[in-house]
Amino acid sequence: MLLYAVLGAITGAAAALLVRALHWAEDVFDYIPGRYTRHALGMFLVGLAMYLLQRYAGHYFIEGVGYATIQATLYGQLQAGLFLLLLAACKLLATSLSLGSGSSGGVFSPSLFIGATLGASLASAVATALPGAPVSGPAFAMVGMGAMVGGGTGAAMTAVAMVFEMTRDYDIVLPMIIAVAFSLGVRRVLSPESIYTLKLVRRGHPIPSALHANMFLVQRASDVMETDVLVLDARVQFRTTLSQTAEPAFRHIVVTADDEIYGVLRINTGLRRAVSHGEIHVTLGALAQRNFIVVQETDAVFGVINRLWTRNAVMAVVVEPNDGHDAVRVLGVIAKEHIAEAVASTIRIFPGHTGVKETVGPHMTEDRKRRMEEQDDEAAT
Repeated sequence: MLLYAVLGAITGAAAALLVRALHWAEDVFDYIPGRYTRHALGMFLVGLAMYLLQRYAGHYFIEGVGYATIQATLYGQLQAGLFLLLLAACKLLATSLSLGSGSSGGVFSPSLFIGATLGASLASAVATALPGAPVSGPAFAMVGMGAMVGGGTGAAMTAVAMVFEMTRDYDIVLPMIIAVAFSLGVRRVLSPESIYTLKLVRRGHPIPSALHANMFLVQRASDVMETDVLVLDARVQFRTTLSQTAEPAFRHIVVTADDEIYGVLRINTGLRRAVSHGEIHVTLGALAQRNFIVVQETDAVFGVINRLWTRNAVMAVVVEPNDGHDAVRVLGVIAKEHIAEAVASTIRIFPGHTGVKETVGPHMTEDRKRRMEEQDDEAAT
């Protein structure tokens, strides 16, 4: 099992190299004027590699999709470790040159080719270093195929299922899972983007690493809301409220009138300064914003976001469900920064997407609070 983990790490590095090589080749060929000239030069280099293999090894090996070579590897007909490494390098080069110069083709079959040759090469190296070791070249080739596909494309479950469908061998499942996991992990460390996503990123269209990037949408309002909220009557004077809010942090206030929610208010430095230069006896009711919505703690976040947007509301007040006879009990509020925190919390687990280091909420740093207050000051102005 440790050897399969090593194979996974090797194929992960090869997958990262393939991802980079494809786009390096595109960048190099872009310097050559004329798409026909680029393609002719690229295919000439591929043909030269095929000629050299035929001249000195007796076969082209890397022509077409390479299924003949893959089949020979799985049947144990190709076992020389160094030669298998050479074939893997040649296939990686040929794929990069042909696609980089403008050929129409894919990366799935080349990934199978490279993975099979790398796996068989590792098995050959182990058998040479440790004679009698219980390693199987075809088994390592099959696992290498799946690990290369899983690492390069990011489709881990597809790679595991594909190899099992090919072999119908339950004994291959655990080695396959181990190898694919290591391959995917190493590739993400060396190249955060996969073969399919790097081109989009280079064009300025980054995409989420997984469907979990949208898991915040199915959270409940109680999971996202800010609970450090003051609930005060509309007749309370603003200067009285200042004694309950410490500088420089901002506070959210839910303003009530006759035991019903009247409006919402966010106290920040800009509001403090504006009121201090005006009427000092102004009440919370006069300052409260009326464009808010009321949601229940069990409501889904995606519904809250939709209502905030459609009604152009500044804040959502989260209340406890009741039968309409009791007074409304406010549990918290949801503003834009709370939704941003929920989004950030769902992407921190992905390598290469850890740019958000500070979260917004009651435990945020004072520096973060000051920066947000400066933005609030500009908005207030």
